[in-house]
Amino acid sequence: MTFIDALREGFRVVNRNWQLVLIQLGMVFLSTIGFFLMVGIPIAIAFIIFGIDLTELADMKDIFRVLKGPSALLSKYLGLILIIIASFLIYVILVALLGIYVFGGSVGILVQSLRDEARKFTLRAFFDEAKRLFLRLLGFTSLVGIILIIAAFLLGTLGGGIAILVSFAQSQDSTLALFFGSFFSLLLIVLALVLILGILSITLYGIAALAFKETGALRAIRETVQYLIRHPSAFWLYSVLFAGYLITSFLLILVGYPFTLIPIIGTILSFPYQLISSAFETYLGIVIVATVLVYYYATEIRPEKTSPSIEKPVQSPSEREEYPAQDTGSPGGLFRADT
Repeated sequence: MTFIDALREGFRVVNRNWQLVLIQLGMVFLSTIGFFLMVGIPIAIAFIIFGIDLTELADMKDIFRVLKGPSALLSKYLGLILIIIASFLIYVILVALLGIYVFGGSVGILVQSLRDEARKFTLRAFFDEAKRLFLRLLGFTSLVGIILIIAAFLLGTLGGGIAILVSFAQSQDSTLALFFGSFFSLLLIVLALVLILGILSITLYGIAALAFKETGALRAIRETVQYLIRHPSAFWLYSVLFAGYLITSFLLILVGYPFTLIPIIGTILSFPYQLISSAFETYLGIVIVATVLVYYYATEIRPEKTSPSIEKPVQSPSEREEYPAQDTGSPGGLFRADT
């Protein structure tokens, strides 16, 4: 399967299940409302207790007055600060769990649509798939998060080593330091880009393995690494999709920038434009996931379903007499009976 075929099939699958875009937008709306309820209200109460005038924040005098004595502020309002921090952490955890739940339902619907093209979207099927994949996705994303932390630590250690090497080169020769600084900085950028794209591709194709094969988190990562080694084109497909998404997002921001230059009408027009651009970016994100699922299904799942025993059924003697072999342009006719 070519990249164009996978992308075309991804658009087709998402268009058949366009309700997923509305569900994703609904999740964003609920997350925004939850932020104001769980984080915004405690912060507003803290501002009132601290004596900060919200109408004069542009002057910044009240904030500087409060920050003059941070130790006294912490000792006096430690309980309220802990409540704000706890509210923010609870909000982040709830939004993350909600995002995993909704994403699991979306992936499950796309997988079922690939397996059965006649299947139509229903909310009951969405919630069933979300419940089926939630725990697997939770464990898988937790494991991927640990891998990302380790990768970030290794990149930070490598960057620190490069900085030490460049500092040593500066003490010897400025020209050598310039060469080492440019070379190793470029090398670190390329390495970080490849590492991030590799982890993200393992994440998406690992989610595909979870949805199609219903494996565990560790086994999904191991099989996904083996899959990417067997099919390096899958990595390049995701890289192209990721680059296309970034370019499209940049163009949307660039098109919407002139609205900020118009005093009053620009603000009015920018609001519906932001809604449309957010919906379009959400649509593109689901298309990327669908394209990855399509390519994984075509290269990993579908070959297992078309084994020779399925392609060439064996007929019994009575069936051969009732339905004689037909000539299909190859020796043996439509069914081979050489057992």
